[in-house]
Amino acid sequence: MANSLFDQLKKAGLVDKNKANKLKHDQYKNKKNTSKKELAKQREESGKLAKQKQAEQAKRDRLINQQINEEAERKAIAAQIIQLIETKAIDDLEGDITYNFTDAGLVKRIYVSEQGYQLLMSGRVAVAKLGEAYKLVPKMVADKIKQRDEQCIISANHEIEEILTEDDPYSDYAIPDDLMW
Repeated sequence: MANSLFDQLKKAGLVDKNKANKLKHDQYKNKKNTSKKELAKQREESGKLAKQKQAEQAKRDRLINQQINEEAERKAIAAQIIQLIETKAIDDLEGDITYNFTDAGLVKRIYVSEQGYQLLMSGRVAVAKLGEAYKLVPKMVADKIKQRDEQCIISANHEIEEILTEDDPYSDYAIPDDLMW
């Protein structure tokens, strides 16, 4: 078996026992001092890394919670709209008269009674979209739905304003509101 370097030097007579012990002691002190410094540095670095990771995790958690809250809010609004349309829809206005309106660039139609047509034209009733179906709802309900989601109200002739100019030669003639297209 191999002896340590100090043992070999002692046997050769190059180093005495006191010098060997002193060198061992100095090496031990140096090793101990450097290890304490290195440990302190490592602890400091690991503390910084841990704080940084914790901050990143907190930021990620906040973003995830915000997305979850936004999704829950969208679902709640959609449920409110569905409930408003289903509970306040006017079903007794169905009839034989065609009422045409546009939805997403396509012309759609529903069949209403004479009274329903008059209510639509006067703006007291609006067309609301519920999935693929269309329902007639009162103006107040349409306004509540429009506050939540404007795309659910398809046709609403609320407060039609006539824009008249001074040079308009047809300003004396009223436009009939019973025109059908």
